[in-house]
Amino acid sequence: MYVIIVAIILILLHYYGTRRYYYWEKRGIKHDKPLPFVGNNLKQFMQKASMAMTANEVYRKYPEERVVGFYRATQPELVIRDPVIAKRILVTDFHHFYARGLNPHKTVIEPLLKNVFFADGDLWRLIRQRFTPAFSTGKIKAMFPLITKRAAKLQTLADGITEKEFYDARELMARYTTDFIGECGFGINMDSLSDENSQFRKLGKRIFVRTFRDTFISALKWIFPEVFKNFTMLSPEIDVNMTRLFQGVVEERNHKPSGRNDFIDLMLELKEKGKMIGESIETKNLNSTPRIVELELTDSLMIAQAFLFFGAGFETSSTASSFTLHQLAFNPDYQKKVQEEIDRVLAKYNNEITYDAVKEMSYLENAFYEAMRLYPSVAYLIRECTSTNYTFPELNLNIEKGIKTIIPIAAIHNDEKYFKNPEQFDPERFIDGPKECIRNFIFLPFGEGPRACVGARLGQMQSMAGIAAVLHKFTVEPAACSVRVPKPDPMGIVSEGFVGGLPLKFKKRVQ
Repeated sequence: MYVIIVAIILILLHYYGTRRYYYWEKRGIKHDKPLPFVGNNLKQFMQKASMAMTANEVYRKYPEERVVGFYRATQPELVIRDPVIAKRILVTDFHHFYARGLNPHKTVIEPLLKNVFFADGDLWRLIRQRFTPAFSTGKIKAMFPLITKRAAKLQTLADGITEKEFYDARELMARYTTDFIGECGFGINMDSLSDENSQFRKLGKRIFVRTFRDTFISALKWIFPEVFKNFTMLSPEIDVNMTRLFQGVVEERNHKPSGRNDFIDLMLELKEKGKMIGESIETKNLNSTPRIVELELTDSLMIAQAFLFFGAGFETSSTASSFTLHQLAFNPDYQKKVQEEIDRVLAKYNNEITYDAVKEMSYLENAFYEAMRLYPSVAYLIRECTSTNYTFPELNLNIEKGIKTIIPIAAIHNDEKYFKNPEQFDPERFIDGPKECIRNFIFLPFGEGPRACVGARLGQMQSMAGIAAVLHKFTVEPAACSVRVPKPDPMGIVSEGFVGGLPLKFKKRVQ
């Protein structure tokens, strides 16, 4: 009897762990053979590859296909290799793909993930609508003096590391961006530039470190979403620390705007305006018009937005800026051109890194874009089908609601089909700007469409200011331990890191 019971249990488990693996075969879509329960995602679940690395591998393995099937645990996903189809998902048919689908369970979402990046549906739309003005040109100009101050402090810090054989450029720029986020986000002097062991720098590191606990919980939530729906993918310590940070600042201001014009002030101002009200993206009235929905901007929602501003604000910018420095260190001729432009422009602005000065640095911008092409901070985009049934007209392929699509932008950026000699760092490929490449959906460093990065311009200006600050006073060179093509960190979650960081030699310029 026991043998029969065990056999039945094993059969049921096997069925549960393989029940959807017919999906792509039935539709004639090529894919690797999935393993029970883990699908094609074993490497990520074992911390051997990040989500982006896995998507890039699938992209390269099927060079003749426009789309490729994939299974994350037991869930079918579709990897997009064709920019035309990517455009359809991100822009043309966005109303069928407005969800990111980063939460394994739809009804139980942990508090910190209720932010404009992770949220879906009406929650996303109302938050995005209310917070977009925070990143207008006027707002960026208003906060730029904070960037100027931090850039000057960055130069002082860099001056102290010139005697070292090498210093991790990734850590240097992370300390700079963490300091800026603290000041313009929370009105706090985080002092990450002066104190390498700053508690805020430690918090920033923890957000993007994937421990065994985090990976294990994440795997369980993907494989058994209903059973483990109340488990949190983020470590509880992150939630506690972010809540404490936010509440401390807000209580100090008596829950009212302080006049600092930072991100906390902005949220307090938005809260005073009352409920967020807008047209639903999820539901319609009987006459097919969108329903009007509303949402209270609670402390929990504000903490979630502050978490995103803190985490994504420093992580993506520091990755982009440090990798730009890394590439310029290995390409001294281009570095010299960037420095000549920086010197020429800053001479017009009293050698002060202002908003207008950075706007004039077009060659630096080209170098920044080229570094983002080679190694975009966010190396993939994910969108979930939100319609009951959707058909890709280019493929005559029908997918169901809930199927996720993955656009591996790092792989597209490095495809010789779209960029000549893609492995080479060449800022002059963007000499006329990136608009044509963006229009063709082959260059998407900040995403595209209604869910493109809301803080893209701020992140870019912050990064370029930091690079300009370093290269105005210093030259960067490869150190003895530097690697021209650094290995991506398999522990990456949303943003991509590097194994061993980006060690460089910093030398004072003779001017």
